[in-house]
Amino acid sequence: MVRLTAMQVRKRIAVVFLGVMIGIAVLFFRLAYLQVVQNHWYQEKALHQRMRPVPVDAKRGVIYDRNLQKLAVSVSSDAVYAVPAEVENPVQTAQALASLLNTDTAALEERLTKKQATVWLARKLDTETARAIRKADLPGIGLVERPQRYYPHGELAAQVLGIAGIDNQGLEGLEFFYDEYLRGTPGRVVMEKDAAGRQIPDGIRRFVPPVDGANLVLTLDHVIQYAAERELAQAVQETGSDQGVFIAMDPKTGGILALAVYPSYDPNEYGAYPVQNRRNVAIVDQYEPGSTFKIVTASAALDEGVVAPMTRFYDPGHIKIGGVTVRCWRAGGHGSQTFIEAVENSCNPVFAQIGAERLGGERFYKYINLYGFGDQTGIDFPGEAKGIVPVPGKIQWGEVARWANVGFGQGIGVTPLQLLSAMATIANGGMKVVPHFMSEIRDGNGRLIEQYPITATRVLKEETAAEFTQILRSVVVNGSGSRADIPGYRVAGKTGTAQVAEGGRYTEKRVSSFVGFAPADDPRIAALVVLYHPKGQMYGGVIAAPVFQAVVEDGLERLGVPRRQEPAPKLHGNILQQDEISVPNVINFPQREAENILRQAGLKYQLHGEGEIVFDQVPAPGTKVPWGTIVQLLAHDEVVYDAGDERVTVPKVVGLSMREVAAKLAQVGLRLQVYGSGVSVKQDPAPGTTVPAEFIVKVFFESPGSN
Repeated sequence: MVRLTAMQVRKRIAVVFLGVMIGIAVLFFRLAYLQVVQNHWYQEKALHQRMRPVPVDAKRGVIYDRNLQKLAVSVSSDAVYAVPAEVENPVQTAQALASLLNTDTAALEERLTKKQATVWLARKLDTETARAIRKADLPGIGLVERPQRYYPHGELAAQVLGIAGIDNQGLEGLEFFYDEYLRGTPGRVVMEKDAAGRQIPDGIRRFVPPVDGANLVLTLDHVIQYAAERELAQAVQETGSDQGVFIAMDPKTGGILALAVYPSYDPNEYGAYPVQNRRNVAIVDQYEPGSTFKIVTASAALDEGVVAPMTRFYDPGHIKIGGVTVRCWRAGGHGSQTFIEAVENSCNPVFAQIGAERLGGERFYKYINLYGFGDQTGIDFPGEAKGIVPVPGKIQWGEVARWANVGFGQGIGVTPLQLLSAMATIANGGMKVVPHFMSEIRDGNGRLIEQYPITATRVLKEETAAEFTQILRSVVVNGSGSRADIPGYRVAGKTGTAQVAEGGRYTEKRVSSFVGFAPADDPRIAALVVLYHPKGQMYGGVIAAPVFQAVVEDGLERLGVPRRQEPAPKLHGNILQQDEISVPNVINFPQREAENILRQAGLKYQLHGEGEIVFDQVPAPGTKVPWGTIVQLLAHDEVVYDAGDERVTVPKVVGLSMREVAAKLAQVGLRLQVYGSGVSVKQDPAPGTTVPAEFIVKVFFESPGSN
């Protein structure tokens, strides 16, 4: 055993004492740091532990239509919550609430025993249920008002507005897209509680008010929307279609005036409907447009100068292009026709030639891109589809054949919105504007937060758009779109009846559509109707055009657009001026004579070519047109004709005046080449000769007494 000296003991005591003093100093400084330096932080933390907040939702902003009609609002409803720490008997409390809330007792008991400050038990309580819970006065159970979304017009514009969830958050549609503005900032009710979670009597209670969301003003018009949904639902039901779409927009601003999808749903009870009904197929789905896409082919060809309104084509019923046969919908084809007539007739062989040969892939693709196909339009709506567009040089099979198909609307995928945007571009003088729903966003005091900027890009020359508008007007007056015309509002448009491809093959299913705008001379509404897979009658001009006519007529009246006042019937010279007149036949007539005949009939004319003899006219003879319609005349000194299968016999025309000769040859489908003037003295071929239809007969004229 080692004995320590007195000195060593004193040293060790000194070391221990020093260590103790250092420890006391550290504790002192630590205590001073906590009590002085971090005093505020710990006080806040202690207060936070005692304060148990109950969230208070902000009211979502109101969604208005263009005329400040409320489409979506927030209404207050009671919600019941529990503070598990204050629930004295979870089993008895769950049993008492289960019958009131119409829910499972075990599920309620599980929630009442959770290790959480507060738990929600039910939301959107009706008045009677809320009153019963208050009367029960159950420990740990509280009620608070929470705003819930309500759509006062039910199904109106449901696929556009979308839905908001039970926690007041936007889930679909514009509710989701503009959720950042609409949702506001939540508030809270704060109560002071002890360590066991019980409310401290006379403790602190604090209310932090929520900040309500901003209000959204749309370009929609609820009256036009009602008309669209009414007419579309009727058309889908009457035609047995699987689904229908209607979109209307202002072609000058891009503002969507109406967008209807049928079948629809009620966003107040969205869980009671199939999920598919909530899908806005007008924006998020694509389809092959068929003949309505010919507006792109035709306008591009006019803009590039590869066709003119009176350019002639010959349709024998089918053509072979790029190794693929393209057939006309009409048995035997349309024969010889002008470009205007080809658009009126919706002739596939002509548009196949234009797409593949006259335009070609590179130029055609340029216009498809300019119109916005293959990309999103930029509309303020979630989930917009881009569509499918072939790219020159990247087509795996038959490039020429593919562009021929695209020329008449096959082999390309577009959304209904993209197609309407293209038609609106034509209506707007060749300027493309971005379609949109939002007009402006305002705060609760009406102060402007944001306004939608209108931007436009040029797609077509202004003169091209004007020229093509006349052709689209002719489609309605003389072609397949006559059922879309509106008295007093001149409609321009195009019909379409597209085959549906499934599994790489075209089926018997069809998509019927009509796209157009009105009035043609000052467009205010551009609209599209699409009926998917109708049963029985399926032509777009028959079943889709009337929907356009009914909705757009209501829309133009709603917008205050005055009807064109047609002059009352009266004598004009010796002709009774009428609302509709039959176009006289002026084919084979000398130019001046043709002009006089048309003028006397109450029609105007536009001459193409520098010849003396009219070789063709549009509208065709016998067509019923309004008073003052412009008749396109083609007059050339030399004409090249297409020999078809039809044969006719040359009549005898010697000894007749020029006017009589012209009428007689036109009656049998022959053309006239004039030599001289006066009375006919010789013809070639001779009478009785069999020649192809539209063959040119040379007739020589001499004035009496000229020899």
